[in-house]
Amino acid sequence: MIITPATLTDVPRLLRFRVDAAAWLAHLGTDQWSSPFPAESIAASVRAGEVFLIKESEEAETVATVTLNHSTDAELWDLWTPEERAESALYVHKLTVDRRYGGRDLGGQILDWAADRAARQGARWLRLDAWTTNSKLHQYYLRHGFQHVRTTTDPDEVSGWLAQRPTRPTQHGFDDHTASWASSGR
Repeated sequence: MIITPATLTDVPRLLRFRVDAAAWLAHLGTDQWSSPFPAESIAASVRAGEVFLIKESEEAETVATVTLNHSTDAELWDLWTPEERAESALYVHKLTVDRRYGGRDLGGQILDWAADRAARQGARWLRLDAWTTNSKLHQYYLRHGFQHVRTTTDPDEVSGWLAQRPTRPTQHGFDDHTASWASSGR
């Protein structure tokens, strides 16, 4: 499989990932991602070079996606302490795998790629926030080397389960076509 940067022509597929994932999650009994995600927000992340696609080949349909950047969403930024925000970290967002590829741990492979990318950029941590009430997702991240940092007590914060894992070079198994992103220092 390959990993490539997304382009603006990929935004409809990225939006479909979100809708499909919300339907699957609803079937599992969680309301995670039940609110539509603004297309312009995804387009802004694509323009910033933060969105990546996983495919069988250059010409194949996208089977997974992840957003990786140097900060968490603005509304979640204050969930991390000033000391934590001062540490070098990359943040994982919107990791989504097409259900046809479920059960293969493609998400774990993507997390390894992200940790490798973060290490190569000199970041100490790979961080994420997860839906506060999705305990199965929390367990998934813990199995993939993340350490639970804390869960917010704010009842209005739906994505307040915070976790991080140390970065390190990793054999992730992707044919990485994102060299320009890495060399740009984003």
